[in-house]
Amino acid sequence: MSTKSTFNEDKVALLIGSVIFLLALFKVGNLDLLGWVVKTGIWVDNPLKAWAPAAKGLMPGWASALVTYAVLTTILSCGIKLLGGNVGRFIGAFTVVFFVAFLCYMLGANAYIAASPNQIAKFGIPWAMGLSTEAGLIIALVTGILISNFAPGLADNLRDACRPELFVKIAIVIMGAELGVKAADAAGFAGHVIFRGLCAIVEAYLIYWAVVYYVARNYFKFNKEWAAPLASGISICGVSAAIATGAAIRSRPVVPIMVSSLVVVFTCIEMLVLPFVAQYFLAGEPMVAGGWMGLAVKSDGGAIASGQITESLILAKAAAAGVKWAPGWVLMVTTTVKIFIDVFIGVWSLLLAWLWTAKFDKSGGDRTMGWTDVWARFPRFVLGYLITFLILLFICLQSPNLHAIGKSLAGTLNGFRTIFFLLTFFTIGMVSNFRKLLEEGIGRLAIVYIVCLFGFIIWVGLFISWLFFHGMTPPLLN
Repeated sequence: MSTKSTFNEDKVALLIGSVIFLLALFKVGNLDLLGWVVKTGIWVDNPLKAWAPAAKGLMPGWASALVTYAVLTTILSCGIKLLGGNVGRFIGAFTVVFFVAFLCYMLGANAYIAASPNQIAKFGIPWAMGLSTEAGLIIALVTGILISNFAPGLADNLRDACRPELFVKIAIVIMGAELGVKAADAAGFAGHVIFRGLCAIVEAYLIYWAVVYYVARNYFKFNKEWAAPLASGISICGVSAAIATGAAIRSRPVVPIMVSSLVVVFTCIEMLVLPFVAQYFLAGEPMVAGGWMGLAVKSDGGAIASGQITESLILAKAAAAGVKWAPGWVLMVTTTVKIFIDVFIGVWSLLLAWLWTAKFDKSGGDRTMGWTDVWARFPRFVLGYLITFLILLFICLQSPNLHAIGKSLAGTLNGFRTIFFLLTFFTIGMVSNFRKLLEEGIGRLAIVYIVCLFGFIIWVGLFISWLFFHGMTPPLLN
């Protein structure tokens, strides 16, 4: 007789993410246990050159990819076992999912698609779309959608490995460590820039979230289960915030998945449009432009890529006019704003867990709800995210040597985060059958997204960035 598993995806994600993080920590003791993980870089004429292990020279790129597949399959199979799933079916399906998604990311890393304007000369190409290697995430999403809608039989056969929520929750736990290093980097920057960035995102949060939630509830008649993840996805940090919010309020899995699909699509549109708008209208306000990218573009990679493209465009335009600003500052503003936005995911999840427990879902009856009830609802993977963030921040602030080790450690973890986000986007596509999604209301959801994003979020973000960064410019080069 089988017994119901006491593990859920939150706990398994926390466990797997923590194991990967703890193995990475051995690098502080000069022992690299994860240097085999594959990383995909930009390539021009030979796609195999895109692959390389995190530890340079450890093994060929193709071998690194195979080792990564083998280890992740083993780790995730243990997680599936804890969840009470069929391990054999998972391994078979995951093998297909991993390599198809991996090939999608490799295609997106082609220089003509991924290279930024300042990398064109380096790769010897005449032009590039400048989408960064995260274009591979878009290709993975689209490929998954095509399979789900035009080959539903194949999608059903791969269903055992289509666990986007599990994948993204593991990625979020790992992402905390990277942000801890970035926050330590920010400690060395001009303090007033960082303070302005913090003020900007707090103000943006309070406006964005409330307005999106109000519009979704009152004008489009979505219930709370839909309105909250949508508000977080649009106003905070896209996929990560939507998943964390869905977990905090215990929404059905389809809710954050649908919101995440929209986030990815609209992030791509913003990346292609906003940097050129910023170059045209904000050429004299580069720091405003950088802050705007951080506040308006919802995914981490999309925002950073947009900040890099914007900086390249504006600095090139300024240089043509005889003004040579130091590089890195525009991107620093984008990154700083984005760091604070990401960190706030944990705080917001806790607040929403309390709010839903106390106000909307009093499953315990009329008794007074306490922090025990909030803790029962609080997403465990967000706890892992906060802990990994604080540990890496503490390590990096101890000494320059430990800071350098922390950066190297975060670079290795970034390989895992990228892979888990890749698996997330591909499997989101795989479960996005449009006929079923239309029945769930994704059409109305997309209209809310369009109205809120282009109706006020982009422009409020621009105003707030102007408010806090107006008049600031990067240092001039000698």
